[in-house]
Amino acid sequence: MTQSTGLDLNLLVALDVLLEEESVQGAARRLHLSEPAMSRTLGRIRKALGDPVLVRAGRRMVPTPHALAVRAEVGAVVERARALFAPGRDTDLRTVTRTFTVLGHDMIAATHGAALLARAAREAPGIRLRFLSESHTDAPYLRQGIADLEVGVIDSAAPEVHVETVHEDRMLGVVRAGHPLLEGEVTPERFAGAAGHLIVSRRGRQRGPVDDALAGLGLRRRVVGSVGSYPASLFVLRDTDLIGLITEWGRPLADALGLVPFEIPLPLPKITVGFAWHPRHDADPAHAWLRDCVRELLTPGPASG
Repeated sequence: MTQSTGLDLNLLVALDVLLEEESVQGAARRLHLSEPAMSRTLGRIRKALGDPVLVRAGRRMVPTPHALAVRAEVGAVVERARALFAPGRDTDLRTVTRTFTVLGHDMIAATHGAALLARAAREAPGIRLRFLSESHTDAPYLRQGIADLEVGVIDSAAPEVHVETVHEDRMLGVVRAGHPLLEGEVTPERFAGAAGHLIVSRRGRQRGPVDDALAGLGLRRRVVGSVGSYPASLFVLRDTDLIGLITEWGRPLADALGLVPFEIPLPLPKITVGFAWHPRHDADPAHAWLRDCVRELLTPGPASG
């Protein structure tokens, strides 16, 4: 006879929530338990795994390396169980309680965060959205379960990750209203030499496709600095004579700050916009809902409004 391990599979659900909340108090609230009961559950999880799982770091708790290593698999097992007992066609999104982490450039939250949160409030009020900014280093966030959906320009992905392209975007120049560059035709020569340029790069790069296109014409621009996000760059551009860049997709942010986008007189590559997710989410109805929402928001035209 096979000896039972005595492992309560309900601990997987508790572990999944603990790693998502990184808080005994938050996990207790999510699972409708008292904090002492949640603390006892954490103790049982620690004993079963032989690992502290969550450790105190100042005033908060952080996962151990082992907890980070198993987080994705724990989430996958829990999601498969949900899919098994609650097929998508019977799922009532209004009863789902989840937190989804959306990874992407700050432009994602700035341009679509309000609409996505409003839709969640209407259709799935138990779903919380956590927007995570891109790091200056690449990491397998989807595979590790740190993020549930990556949105924007998907530079690279693990072979098993699903990627869906929604549309192609393009770059525009952007300056403050009344900028001297706007007085007359914007030629490559004037674009390159009219003023200093500000680059947006999460890695702090000082060169990009614009520089390659200018070099092909024997021209060079003067890059005076870089910032990590487009929203931050727009505030700098508003108060200087620097020349910046914005995507067509992010144009509403420039308009809101009174900035003036303009056509760049260079042959620049198109920008592919879409989203990516790990296949462990394929059968999860709540994640499918999130993908549908993001797909509609990213699609140009009436659906994106």
